[in-house]
Amino acid sequence: MKRFFAALLVLLFLMTACGSPAGIGGEVSEESGSPDAPKETELALWTYPVGGWASNSTVSAFVTAFNRTHPEIHLSIRILSYDDGDAEIEKAIADGNAPDLVFEGPERLEANWGARGLMADIGGLWESDAASQIFDSVASACRNSDGTSYIYPICMTTHCMAVNRDLFEKAGAWQYIDESSHTWTTDGFISAVKALNDYGVERIAEVYCGGQGGDQGTRALVNNLYSGSFTDSAHTRYTFNSPENIKALELLKSLDEIYFDDTALGADSIKRFSNGEIAMTFCWNVANEVTETINNPDRDFDIFPLAFPTDDGDVNLQGGIWGFGIFDNGDAGKIEAAKEFIRYIAEDTDSYTQAVLSLTFWPVKDVPNIYENDDLMTEYFALREYLGDYYQVTPGWAEARTAWWTMLQKIGAGADIAEAAAEFEDAANKAAGN
Repeated sequence: MKRFFAALLVLLFLMTACGSPAGIGGEVSEESGSPDAPKETELALWTYPVGGWASNSTVSAFVTAFNRTHPEIHLSIRILSYDDGDAEIEKAIADGNAPDLVFEGPERLEANWGARGLMADIGGLWESDAASQIFDSVASACRNSDGTSYIYPICMTTHCMAVNRDLFEKAGAWQYIDESSHTWTTDGFISAVKALNDYGVERIAEVYCGGQGGDQGTRALVNNLYSGSFTDSAHTRYTFNSPENIKALELLKSLDEIYFDDTALGADSIKRFSNGEIAMTFCWNVANEVTETINNPDRDFDIFPLAFPTDDGDVNLQGGIWGFGIFDNGDAGKIEAAKEFIRYIAEDTDSYTQAVLSLTFWPVKDVPNIYENDDLMTEYFALREYLGDYYQVTPGWAEARTAWWTMLQKIGAGADIAEAAAEFEDAANKAAGN
């Protein structure tokens, strides 16, 4: 399969560019025992499994390269899971042992831990020439209402859904997809589900709601079906309880082949889709295709990335932004050492390019030809034009995420949809202080 080879090319780059990063950085500084040697500093770097950074060896390659110029800064690495990573960090905070550096997105670093006063203000890092090149839309999502920043962004992506192209073609459902634009309509989605069911597919897709993992997919699905919204444009309050969103939930619940699964997370849907157990998944991005292609070399169908169906043609996909934040653990020396590592990744052209490539996502600034001649990455990059509002920085976000999957569980169990939507919005706005 042509997409299989494209994914392998990405993997080969990671192995060569990041597995042996000898060309990154300069010579090691003087021995630490010299009179003018910098102070030895121990830092804990915890990263969520973002793209290729789900691999300890990939992250370690950048730490090793960094130590060529900063041998005095020692970083331990811990790869978190999206299933229980938040709980691990909350426990570490409660125990007074929070990590020094965390790699994640504004919804956690800015809107959660930053808003709670737990993060160090790293606004000074935004004064560099490299930072001035960051896209305005990304920069605005990485600052709170008073301009304070607790995250320095490194990469971004567009979350989407994906379908089993071979199965769609065999079932006569492919006709409802616009291949050139990677879009389809709500009516087309309904017709495709019927065609797949008529063909004999019983479990077509899942509204997974066993927890918050992958919830960006279910939110985008519901909001796009009938042009609903999740928050106001100023990101001050939640606006989900609307006729449009209730209609979307009613549609999904009425489709027997779309299962409300309160035991599944987004990762489960990804695995089942990749194994051919379901015809489509609402939790997908380019890193998923690379990883799942490598993990499933015997897969016998083509994957087609797709925008969520919409009734008016105005697609709003959920974006992902990831970068570094620093917990303020009361040690100014550690904060400065952590900033040095961020500068190394973000401000050195070679290390920044290799970091983005290793993550298998997109740069947050213009890096010409970064994925030149890569058909797979180019195909996904085209979806960037459908990026919608980055509303994940709305206050009360952590509580809103819990209220979201709890609402889906209730609906799956037969609760009144309008009542469940109202309860969700009330809980989310209460958490936001409204």
